[in-house]
Parts: sequence; structure tokens; C-alpha cells
Amino acid sequence: MIATTETSVKERYAAASQAVEVNLCCPVDYDPQYLKAIPSEVIERDYGCGDPSKHLLPGETVLDLGSGTGKICFIASQVVGPEGKVIGVDMTDDMLQVARHYAPEVAENIGHSNVEFRKGRIQDLSLDLELLNAELASTPVNSVEDYLAIESLSQRLRKEKPLIESESIDVVVSNCVLNLVEADQKKKLFEEIFRVLKRGGRAVISDIVSDEPIPQHLADDAELWSGCISGSYTELDFLKAFEEVGFYGVEFVKFESEPWQTHEGIEFRSVTVQAFKGKDGPCMDHNQAVIYKGPFKSVLDDDGHRLDRGVRTAVCAKTYEIYQKAPYADSFQLIDPLTEVPKSEAKPFDCRRNAIRQPSETKGEDYRETITDCGTDCC
Repeated sequence: MIATTETSVKERYAAASQAVEVNLCCPVDYDPQYLKAIPSEVIERDYGCGDPSKHLLPGETVLDLGSGTGKICFIASQVVGPEGKVIGVDMTDDMLQVARHYAPEVAENIGHSNVEFRKGRIQDLSLDLELLNAELASTPVNSVEDYLAIESLSQRLRKEKPLIESESIDVVVSNCVLNLVEADQKKKLFEEIFRVLKRGGRAVISDIVSDEPIPQHLADDAELWSGCISGSYTELDFLKAFEEVGFYGVEFVKFESEPWQTHEGIEFRSVTVQAFKGKDGPCMDHNQAVIYKGPFKSVLDDDGHRLDRGVRTAVCAKTYEIYQKAPYADSFQLIDPLTEVPKSEAKPFDCRRNAIRQPSETKGEDYRETITDCGTDCC
């Protein structure tokens, strides 16, 4: 199944790089101002189901997974500007050839060069396949021992010359590619996305999801798999895949109401998910509080904190920092203590509880111990 699936994907996308395949993924409306600088061959032979480049900012370092002929990379290049950087990763030689061929022309059109394309599998972003191939040119495989030597070589290259360094990327984007990865490799894929992101970085992923679980006979269809159907997550499982590797603030920033395709009553539609990295670290008490503004009476965050509307909720410094940023900032009023608590004086904070921070505590007047709300579940 693994070989059949990956081979089918490579063959289909290699062919699609040479001749346009109209039905491969969804039509997307991209910002026309960015398309002017991109050759028509790139635009016509690059396939996707969304536009994650809409969520990029100037100066960021961007990694595009499954970059194809480079359309999203070339758009991102213009968005992040000359101070930013864009890296595209793809495993299909024909796609890489088109992208690399037109990169100088795009750079000339926009006035700066900040894009490069690398060959690799997106579920193994440590292994540079072109470096490996160069090594293998002088090391033919004629025995089991030779095969084991290649395994050892691959591990050394991952460690010494990784395709993408850990914690080196501000934003990971992808456009209708994650569903193409084999089922037993998808967990590794999300772990790799998490690994390469900087603390505070984010993933913005456009992909196809289903509204119901996909039956096995559809999952076994290599043609449907390479067509962005059979390898899709369900809507809920797609969000969970981000949560399970440590992302927070996971949200649909786009959800198409109309399905792209329907197979055996199962709807397949395009979504774009944004998720953030950086909630790891110790929980320390700096006498900070947050007030959830509403409109819901109560919400539960990814760490199990229940936040009641209008209530001064005690949080650790780590959570306080997270709530100052996207996607939470507009939902909270942040309350600093009148007297700042130095790091050297901060005490451990028990994030397993939900607690009310009394106003007198943040003001430093008549200190009262934070009141624990025993009626809520711990995380």
C-alpha cells in the first residue's frame, strides 16, 4: 500500500507538471496582483485547494510543503518581501524542474530573489534527497549490507546536514498536499511541521477534508488517493492532528460551505487551518489575570482552562503571554499586577486548577490567596 500510494502520487503529479490536469484539486481565486509576476506555465500546472499565503506577513521565513511548480512560493515571496525568505520542498523532480526554471524570471519581475526549492519528502524534512542521491551515485546497492549502510548514511545526513533545521521557520504553509501522504506517515508529518517551526511560529494549511470517515475500499483506491480524496482527514480529525503534536489556538480560518466533490454520499471540501507553536515551558505565577470578554458565557482552552465571561481568571505567565497574541488577543482583557513579580520570585503555578484572581491580589492590597474553583475539571 505504501509503495503504491506514493508511486501513484509521484507519477500523477509528474504528469501534471507537463500537461494541465483540470480536475486535480479545486479552483482557487488568488490575488491577481501577485499572479502578474508569475509565468502562466507555473500558474496552470500548480494545483491546490486554498491560499495560505493570505495569512503571511512581511519579513517572515516561510516553508511550503509540496511546493509543486512554485506558485504559492512565488506569491509568498512577494508578501514577505526582500527581508523574508521562502523555501519550497517537493519530492517530484518534474515539479522542481519547472519551479527552479522560472525562479530567476520571477525574481527579476518582483525585484528580489528570496526563494529556493529543495527535494525532500514532507514527512521527513530532515533528509535532503539530493544530498542522499549524490552519495548513492558512488555507492551502488548490491547486498543487505549495502542497504544497511544507506540507512546509516541517511541518519547521518539527517543529523549533520538536515534539509530543514529545527526551529528555523516562522510559518509552514501547504496547499492540498498533506492528504497525499500515506496514512501511517501522517503523524510523523505533523511532528515534522512542529519540529521545524520556531517557538511562536504557526502552520497555515489548506487541504481537503471529509465530513464522514472514509471507508477502506475508497482508501485503497490509489487513483482517488492521488486525486486528493482517499487520504483526507475528517474535519474533526484534521484539527486533532494539530492538537496531538502540541499545537494550540487551532482554528478553521476558512471552511468552504459547498463540497468540492461527493463520493458515496461523503462530502469532500476545502478548508484552511491555522495553528500555533509555543505553549511548552514551566507554569510560573506572576500574579497576572485575564478577563474573557465574551460573547460566550464560558469557553475552554486547549489546556483545560475554563474561562467564564467577565471573571478575573488567574493564569500562569506562559498562558498570559499566549493570550496577548493571535488568535486570542481580541477576546481577553489582560491584567498585570500593580507591582511586577520578578522571575526570581515567581512561584510555580498549578495549571490543573481553574482559579479566580482577586482584584486586591493584583493591586498588592490585603493579599488573599487565589481562590480555586473546585467545581471545574482539571486538565
